[in-house]
Amino acid sequence: MSQNNYPKIHNATWPGIVGKGPDSEPVIPFDTLLEMTAAAEVDGVKFDGVDIGLLDPHLNIDMSDDDIKKLADKVSKHKLNIGSLVAPIWAGSAMGSAEQRKTFVEMVQKSCAIAKRLNELGVRHYGVVRIDSAAGVTDWAKDPEGNSKLIAQTFREACDVAADYGERLAAEGEICWGGMHSWKHMVELLEMVDRKNIGFQADMSHTFLYTLGYNA
Repeated sequence: MSQNNYPKIHNATWPGIVGKGPDSEPVIPFDTLLEMTAAAEVDGVKFDGVDIGLLDPHLNIDMSDDDIKKLADKVSKHKLNIGSLVAPIWAGSAMGSAEQRKTFVEMVQKSCAIAKRLNELGVRHYGVVRIDSAAGVTDWAKDPEGNSKLIAQTFREACDVAADYGERLAAEGEICWGGMHSWKHMVELLEMVDRKNIGFQADMSHTFLYTLGYNA
Protein backbone atom coordinates (compact mmCIF):
# COMPACT_ATOMS: atom_id res chain seq x y z
CA MET A 1 0.00 0.00 0.00
CA SER A 2 1.42 3.38 -0.99
CA GLN A 3 1.53 6.13 1.59
CA ASN A 4 0.17 9.58 0.82
CA ASN A 5 2.69 12.41 0.77
CA TYR A 6 0.03 14.92 1.87
CA PRO A 7 -1.30 16.18 4.10
CA LYS A 8 1.80 16.67 6.19
CA ILE A 9 1.28 15.94 9.88
CA HIS A 10 2.67 18.50 12.28
CA ASN A 11 2.64 18.90 16.03
CA ALA A 12 2.12 22.42 17.36
CA THR A 13 4.57 23.55 20.02
CA TRP A 14 2.66 26.53 21.42
CA PRO A 15 0.34 24.38 23.59
CA GLY A 16 3.54 23.82 25.58
CA ILE A 17 3.28 27.50 26.57
CA VAL A 18 -0.33 28.65 26.27
CA GLY A 19 -2.34 28.22 29.46
CA LYS A 20 0.75 27.32 31.45
CA GLY A 21 3.04 29.18 33.79
CA PRO A 22 3.25 30.17 37.48
CA ASP A 23 -0.53 30.01 38.06
CA SER A 24 -0.96 26.73 36.20
CA GLU A 25 1.17 23.74 35.23
CA PRO A 26 4.82 24.17 34.21
CA VAL A 27 5.73 25.20 30.67
CA ILE A 28 6.79 22.21 28.54
CA PRO A 29 10.34 22.94 27.33
CA PHE A 30 10.84 23.28 23.57
CA ASP A 31 13.46 20.51 23.51
CA THR A 32 11.06 18.16 25.29
CA LEU A 33 8.34 18.89 22.75
CA LEU A 34 10.73 18.08 19.89
CA GLU A 35 11.76 14.81 21.54
CA MET A 36 8.15 13.78 22.16
CA THR A 37 7.14 14.74 18.61
CA ALA A 38 9.97 12.75 17.03
CA ALA A 39 9.21 9.72 19.21
CA ALA A 40 5.46 9.65 18.58
CA GLU A 41 4.28 6.92 16.21
CA VAL A 42 0.93 5.26 15.48
CA ASP A 43 0.78 2.27 13.13
CA GLY A 44 4.01 3.38 11.51
CA VAL A 45 2.83 6.96 10.97
CA LYS A 46 5.04 9.66 12.46
CA PHE A 47 4.98 13.45 12.56
CA ASP A 48 6.55 15.21 9.56
CA GLY A 49 7.37 18.32 11.53
CA VAL A 50 6.41 20.99 14.02
CA ASP A 51 4.59 24.31 13.86
CA ILE A 52 6.23 26.80 16.17
CA GLY A 53 5.21 29.86 18.13
CA LEU A 54 7.74 32.68 18.13
CA LEU A 55 6.96 33.20 21.78
CA ASP A 56 8.90 33.38 25.02
CA PRO A 57 10.05 31.28 26.77
CA HIS A 58 10.57 28.93 23.80
CA LEU A 59 11.79 31.41 21.19
CA ASN A 60 12.37 35.15 20.96
CA ILE A 61 10.99 37.11 18.03
CA ASP A 62 14.25 39.13 18.04
CA MET A 63 16.49 36.07 17.85
CA SER A 64 19.84 36.47 16.09
CA ASP A 65 20.81 34.71 12.88
CA ASP A 66 22.95 32.33 14.94
CA ASP A 67 19.88 31.52 17.05
CA ILE A 68 17.86 30.81 13.91
CA LYS A 69 20.60 28.46 12.69
CA LYS A 70 20.60 26.69 16.08
CA LEU A 71 16.82 26.31 15.83
CA ALA A 72 17.10 24.82 12.34
CA ASP A 73 19.83 22.41 13.45
CA LYS A 74 17.89 21.37 16.54
CA VAL A 75 14.75 20.54 14.54
CA SER A 76 16.70 18.84 11.71
CA LYS A 77 18.50 16.54 14.16
CA HIS A 78 15.11 15.10 15.05
CA LYS A 79 14.37 14.56 11.32
CA LEU A 80 11.54 17.08 11.50
CA ASN A 81 10.57 20.09 9.41
CA ILE A 82 9.22 23.46 10.51
CA GLY A 83 5.90 24.48 8.98
CA SER A 84 3.74 27.34 10.21
CA LEU A 85 4.93 30.09 12.54
CA VAL A 86 2.82 31.99 15.06
CA ALA A 87 3.55 35.71 14.92
CA PRO A 88 3.39 37.33 18.40
CA ILE A 89 1.05 40.06 17.17
CA TRP A 90 -0.45 40.54 20.67
CA ALA A 91 2.37 43.01 21.33
CA GLY A 92 0.16 45.27 19.24
CA SER A 93 -3.40 45.14 17.93
CA ALA A 94 -4.97 45.19 14.48
CA MET A 95 -7.71 47.43 15.89
CA GLY A 96 -5.74 49.62 18.27
CA SER A 97 -3.92 52.95 18.08
CA ALA A 98 -1.66 53.82 15.17
CA GLU A 99 1.30 52.72 17.29
CA GLN A 100 -0.35 49.40 18.20
CA ARG A 101 -1.20 48.70 14.55
CA LYS A 102 2.37 49.53 13.57
CA THR A 103 3.67 47.08 16.17
CA PHE A 104 1.27 44.42 14.86
CA VAL A 105 2.70 44.75 11.34
CA GLU A 106 6.26 44.79 12.70
CA MET A 107 5.64 41.46 14.45
CA VAL A 108 4.45 40.00 11.14
CA GLN A 109 7.52 41.38 9.38
CA LYS A 110 9.90 39.87 11.95
CA SER A 111 8.11 36.53 11.76
CA CYS A 112 8.30 36.49 7.97
CA ALA A 113 12.01 37.30 8.10
CA ILE A 114 12.58 34.30 10.38
CA ALA A 115 10.42 32.15 8.09
CA LYS A 116 12.48 33.15 5.06
CA ARG A 117 15.73 32.32 6.84
CA LEU A 118 14.39 28.91 7.88
CA ASN A 119 13.46 28.32 4.23
CA GLU A 120 17.01 29.19 3.19
CA LEU A 121 18.43 26.82 5.79
CA GLY A 122 16.39 23.99 4.30
CA VAL A 123 14.30 23.14 7.35
CA ARG A 124 11.08 24.80 6.15
CA HIS A 125 9.44 24.04 2.80
CA TYR A 126 5.83 25.03 3.37
CA GLY A 127 3.56 26.66 5.93
CA VAL A 128 2.02 30.00 6.79
CA VAL A 129 2.40 32.76 9.36
CA ARG A 130 -0.51 32.67 11.79
CA ILE A 131 -2.24 35.86 12.98
CA ASP A 132 -5.45 37.06 14.62
CA SER A 133 -6.89 40.52 15.29
CA ALA A 134 -5.38 40.78 18.80
CA ALA A 135 -8.54 42.65 19.79
CA GLY A 136 -11.38 41.77 22.13
CA VAL A 137 -14.99 41.22 21.07
CA THR A 138 -16.36 43.77 23.55
CA ASP A 139 -14.11 46.52 22.22
CA TRP A 140 -14.93 45.55 18.63
CA ALA A 141 -18.67 45.73 19.38
CA LYS A 142 -18.40 49.44 20.27
CA ASP A 143 -18.10 50.20 16.54
CA PRO A 144 -18.45 46.98 14.51
CA GLU A 145 -18.25 48.54 11.05
CA GLY A 146 -15.45 50.97 11.82
CA ASN A 147 -13.40 48.44 13.78
CA SER A 148 -13.67 45.75 11.09
CA LYS A 149 -12.47 48.29 8.53
CA LEU A 150 -9.51 49.09 10.79
CA ILE A 151 -8.64 45.41 11.23
CA ALA A 152 -8.88 44.88 7.46
CA GLN A 153 -6.57 47.82 6.86
CA THR A 154 -3.99 46.42 9.29
CA PHE A 155 -4.29 42.94 7.75
CA ARG A 156 -3.73 44.41 4.27
CA GLU A 157 -0.56 46.12 5.45
CA ALA A 158 0.58 42.84 7.03
CA CYS A 159 -0.20 40.97 3.79
CA ASP A 160 1.87 43.43 1.78
CA VAL A 161 4.80 42.95 4.15
CA ALA A 162 4.41 39.15 4.01
CA ALA A 163 4.36 39.25 0.20
CA ASP A 164 7.80 40.87 0.22
CA TYR A 165 9.08 37.66 1.84
CA GLY A 166 7.03 35.31 -0.32
CA GLU A 167 4.91 34.37 2.71
CA ARG A 168 1.22 33.73 3.23
CA LEU A 169 -0.77 34.70 6.32
CA ALA A 170 -3.57 32.71 7.94
CA ALA A 171 -6.11 34.23 10.32
CA GLU A 172 -7.06 31.70 12.98
CA GLY A 173 -10.72 32.07 13.78
CA GLU A 174 -11.64 32.05 17.44
CA ILE A 175 -14.69 33.40 19.22
CA CYS A 176 -12.49 35.57 21.44
CA TRP A 177 -10.99 37.73 18.65
CA GLY A 178 -12.97 40.81 17.64
CA GLY A 179 -14.00 40.87 13.99
CA MET A 180 -13.20 37.15 13.73
CA HIS A 181 -15.58 35.83 16.39
CA SER A 182 -18.11 34.17 14.08
CA TRP A 183 -17.80 32.52 10.70
CA LYS A 184 -19.84 35.30 9.13
CA HIS A 185 -17.62 38.06 10.52
CA MET A 186 -14.55 36.03 9.52
CA VAL A 187 -15.71 35.71 5.92
CA GLU A 188 -16.65 39.40 5.79
CA LEU A 189 -13.23 40.37 7.14
CA LEU A 190 -11.32 38.25 4.62
CA GLU A 191 -13.41 39.73 1.82
CA MET A 192 -12.59 43.22 3.08
CA VAL A 193 -8.87 42.43 3.23
CA ASP A 194 -8.97 41.22 -0.38
CA ARG A 195 -5.41 39.92 -0.63
CA LYS A 196 -4.36 36.68 -2.31
CA ASN A 197 -1.83 35.77 0.38
CA ILE A 198 -4.19 35.51 3.34
CA GLY A 199 -6.46 32.63 4.26
CA PHE A 200 -8.23 30.99 7.16
CA GLN A 201 -6.60 28.66 9.68
CA ALA A 202 -9.15 26.18 10.98
CA ASP A 203 -8.14 25.06 14.44
CA MET A 204 -11.05 22.66 14.75
CA SER A 205 -11.46 22.99 18.52
CA HIS A 206 -11.98 26.72 17.99
CA THR A 207 -13.83 26.55 14.70
CA PHE A 208 -16.46 24.17 16.09
CA LEU A 209 -17.36 26.88 18.61
CA TYR A 210 -18.53 29.01 15.68
CA THR A 211 -21.44 26.60 15.30
CA LEU A 212 -22.63 27.43 18.82
CA GLY A 213 -22.88 31.14 18.14
CA TYR A 214 -21.01 32.32 21.26
CA ASN A 215 -20.07 36.04 21.25
CA ALA A 216 -21.98 36.49 18.00
